[in-house]
Amino acid sequence: MGWNLTVALGVRSYPIHIGSGLLSDPDLYRPYLAGSQVMIVTNETVAPLYLDAVRAALPERETREVVLPDGEQYKTLEVWNRIFDGLLAARFGRDCTLIALGGGVVGDMAGFAAACYQRGVAFIQVPTTLLAQVDSSVGGKTGINHPAGKNMIGAFHQPRAVIADTATLTTLPQRELAAGLAEVVKYGLIHDADFLGWLEAHMAELLARDMDALAYVIRRSCEIKAEIVAADELEAGQRALLNLGHTFGHAIETGTGYGAWLHGEAVGAGMCMAADLSARMGWLGGADVERIRRLVASAGLPVDPPPELGVDRFLELMSVDKKVIEGRMRLVLLHHLGNALVTAEIDSGLLHATLSNRSG
Repeated sequence: MGWNLTVALGVRSYPIHIGSGLLSDPDLYRPYLAGSQVMIVTNETVAPLYLDAVRAALPERETREVVLPDGEQYKTLEVWNRIFDGLLAARFGRDCTLIALGGGVVGDMAGFAAACYQRGVAFIQVPTTLLAQVDSSVGGKTGINHPAGKNMIGAFHQPRAVIADTATLTTLPQRELAAGLAEVVKYGLIHDADFLGWLEAHMAELLARDMDALAYVIRRSCEIKAEIVAADELEAGQRALLNLGHTFGHAIETGTGYGAWLHGEAVGAGMCMAADLSARMGWLGGADVERIRRLVASAGLPVDPPPELGVDRFLELMSVDKKVIEGRMRLVLLHHLGNALVTAEIDSGLLHATLSNRSG
């Protein structure tokens, strides 16, 4: 069984195809290839598994590939430049298409390269991790990291299509699977309390890789994200809600060194911190906070930040965030389960209490 969704952005609308065995289907690529030249951007882990299948799905095309090292620590300006080296060496023109074959790092880097090469070329997302399939491949956010802050250099550049092949999840390490579930939990917390309850009831099936359960959470997550992106493509308002836990989480990733904590692990702890602060603000009850912590823990994710990051360091890292406006930090918090808000009205004492609280 498969599903087709649409991200409704007028003339830049595009489909999300979800199902098993999709990445080798030539018919899914053909309508979205701008010309005859195709550059597949992937990494050293994914290439041996799926590169040949994607190449075989592109008959009669001039196909090249750039294989990047695998890991968040390589989401840098220097590694990103290898994509341009490959494009220029092959003399690819403005009608070329980039295909991002891999997880969130590959998707972000390939998408940003597509946004910049000759001032913008087409690209297709072929996400191979749960996190990328439920979140990062959809919505057109692309970019690279800076030592001072995660994803601080980038552009909005929408793909022509997203092809999410659920069969790729069979080769995903368990830690990566758990990391993807953090973003799934996020959708329930910000938008759909019933979905949150479904996750509580079915987490064991997801961790056991029940393919029907995984396909359902990919579909529901993409439905929610597509709706929010269609309403606020450039994050002028409600799209910021998709960053629940991310300001805390990005601080964890930057502060511990990119790659030490997976993005989803940092977001898991970050959502628990956001829940804690929401309770201190008087919006969530203590039972809600414990419910969130139990669900995050049941996914195999951390619920507390690393002990080596003290309050002052956290605040320093959180101040380098894309939601900071006119020097004011804004955080995504929860009014109640299934309903989030963005606020700059944050009591510094309550924030300090949250940052100091490592035991719940």
